[in-house]
Amino acid sequence: MTGLQAWLADFGNEFYKSFIKDDRYKLLTSGIGVTIKVSLLAIVIGILIGMLIALCNLSKRKLPKVIGGVYTDIIRGTPSVTQLMIIYFVVFGSWLSMVNLDKWIVAAIAFGINSGAYVSEIIRAGILSVDHGQTEAGRSLGLSAFQTMTRIVIPQAVKNIFPALCNEFIVLIKETAIVGYVGLMDIQKAGDFIKSATFQPFMPLVGTAIIYYVLIKILTLALRQVEKSLRKSDVR
Repeated sequence: MTGLQAWLADFGNEFYKSFIKDDRYKLLTSGIGVTIKVSLLAIVIGILIGMLIALCNLSKRKLPKVIGGVYTDIIRGTPSVTQLMIIYFVVFGSWLSMVNLDKWIVAAIAFGINSGAYVSEIIRAGILSVDHGQTEAGRSLGLSAFQTMTRIVIPQAVKNIFPALCNEFIVLIKETAIVGYVGLMDIQKAGDFIKSATFQPFMPLVGTAIIYYVLIKILTLALRQVEKSLRKSDVR
C-alpha cells in the first residue's frame, strides 16, 4: 500500500467514525436547524431594537438620547457570551423563571439584544446619510415628523444600509457558535460532541467550518441578489 493509499484509508476511516458511525451526521443537521432558527429570530429582534435605539439616539430630547446612549455603550462594551449567560441564567433563569420559553428562543433574544446595539448605529448612519432636504420636502408637503421619517427618509436609508445589515447578519450567524454555553446543540456544539466521542479533532472541526462557510456563502449570494433588486431604481 502506497503512502497515498494509506492516507486515503485513514481519511475514510476518520470520516466514517466522525459522521457515519452512530448516525453522528444527524447531530450536525440538527445543529444547522438550531443555528438558522436562532440567527433568523435574532436578526429580526436586532432590527426592531436597532430601529428604536437609532431613533432614540437621533432624538432632540435628552431622556431618549440618554437611554439610547447607555444601551449602546453597555452592549458594545461587554462580551456577547457574557450577555448570553446573563439573559439565560439570570433574567430567564431567576427573574422570569415562570416564563416557559424554549432555549433557542432565549438565545435568540440575547443575540437580538446584542445585535440591536450594532444595528442601531448602522441605521443611525443610514438616516443621517439621507439629504436633509428630503426631510424639509416632506414637512413642506404637510407630513408629520413621524410620517416624513417612515415614508421618505427610512425607505431611502434602507438601500444605503442594506450591505451593512447583511454583514451584521453574517457576523451574527458566526457569533451563535457560543450557544453551546447554555446547552443548545448548534453546529459548533455538535462538532465538539463528535470530537469528544471520537478523540479525533480534525474531521469534526473541518466539517463544522465547511458547514458555516457554505451557509454564509449561500446567504451572501441570496442577499446580493436582493441588493441588486433594491438598486434597480437608482438613477446613475
